[in-house]
Amino acid sequence: MENKFKFYNTLTRNIDTVIPHEDGKIAMYTCGPTVYHYAHIGNLRSYIMEDVLEKALRYVGYDVKRVMNITDVGHLSSDADTGEDKMLKGAKREHKTVMEIAKFYTDAFFDDCKKLNIKRPDVVEPATNCIPEFIHMIEVLLEKGYAYVAGGNVYFDTSRLDDYYVFSSQSEKELLVGVRDDVEEDVNKRNKNDFVLWFTKSKFEDQALKWDSPWGVGYPGWHIECSCISIKHLGEYMDIHCGGVDNIFPHHTNEIAQSESYLGHKWCGYWFHVNHLNDKSGKMSKSKGDFLTVSLLQEKGYDPIVYRMFCLQSHYRKPLEFSYEVLDNMSVAYKKLVKRIADLKADGTVDEGKFAEYKEKFCDAISNDLNTSMAITIVYDLLKDDTLNDATKRALAEDFDGVLSLNLTTAKVENPAEDTEVDAELEAYILEKIEERKAAKKEKDFAKADAIRDDLLAKGIVLKDTREGVIWHKA
Repeated sequence: MENKFKFYNTLTRNIDTVIPHEDGKIAMYTCGPTVYHYAHIGNLRSYIMEDVLEKALRYVGYDVKRVMNITDVGHLSSDADTGEDKMLKGAKREHKTVMEIAKFYTDAFFDDCKKLNIKRPDVVEPATNCIPEFIHMIEVLLEKGYAYVAGGNVYFDTSRLDDYYVFSSQSEKELLVGVRDDVEEDVNKRNKNDFVLWFTKSKFEDQALKWDSPWGVGYPGWHIECSCISIKHLGEYMDIHCGGVDNIFPHHTNEIAQSESYLGHKWCGYWFHVNHLNDKSGKMSKSKGDFLTVSLLQEKGYDPIVYRMFCLQSHYRKPLEFSYEVLDNMSVAYKKLVKRIADLKADGTVDEGKFAEYKEKFCDAISNDLNTSMAITIVYDLLKDDTLNDATKRALAEDFDGVLSLNLTTAKVENPAEDTEVDAELEAYILEKIEERKAAKKEKDFAKADAIRDDLLAKGIVLKDTREGVIWHKA
């Protein structure tokens, strides 16, 4: 197929035109969540932009198969293969088993995705499903001399590669800026940048999930899972690998090292990375303690789709600074936008010539390094174009929303004239539920507190936590 879709390829450091391994088909992989806690909205910025990328590729005519892993074992709290397993950390925090934690937060992640109109990938594979595949790849790497056993663990030998730092011409010191250096040194490693493929009982004795292997009872390292899961479902050649910029080194660097050593050929041609969401104090992360989630935004009265629009109004490669003031302004803009579309008359016929003209403009925007801001500008342009009738405007908005997923033609439009009063019975019920939720939070039963909030939301009542207490209003 004729192709003009291009985006910034981290591997080449250029904006490259996508030429897939198989004509007309895209094999796409997304690094999924480590399901030990709720996803914060910084994490979700990456998933929103990856979702737009997938939908844009489909929109211009590609047949896309997208795979995502779920990390439910092996991701340690340090990039240097030291520290506590994140899943075990979550289990200890909530006094549950690792698999209970994994199930709860996997469900919570996809619930957030649904609220943000993020399409579920075609294949979602938990790491714990693929232990035999991990062991097989490690065995092959050992046979080929790319791995070694030391201290009971299996390590990848980075000294065997001509170019380990494939993503950058920068020095090793510059690449390590985002990696913690206050961690214990692993004396088993031959080289500083070697990484663990398989841990055994010689390390982290309290690890909850362990499996038999040729090297003893243990569990896989974090990096091996994405390589194996992608090869299992997409084959030996992948077109596009996605993730946040914090995955570039060492995670994606290590994926390339082990995958290409295992396969014996180039593995993935295009790497798509989304920049950080920051607040005024810097990058958002779970380690800061109280972090922003989709549920928290809802509690404060925001439609999650407003956050999606906030992300789309910026370019994915730029750092994005979050503030409630900006989100307030975005909420107003979003409500005005969907109101303008809702006010379009339903009668008339679509002008096919004008439709094709605007569709080409939209395709150019999303095909040019995923310029979502320009794509939204095109929506505004068509609404104020006097040469378009309402039927054509509405049809275009609906068509473009297949990529933007902003509910442009389906959002509930607020009507100021609507009755905002509630009867005494409903008000008594609301106040009772607010007290129940307060008690649940005090007992740290956050699942019950969330359920109460969702129950009220289903009845059209939005709760908002403030310093003065909980206030509510009709949705």
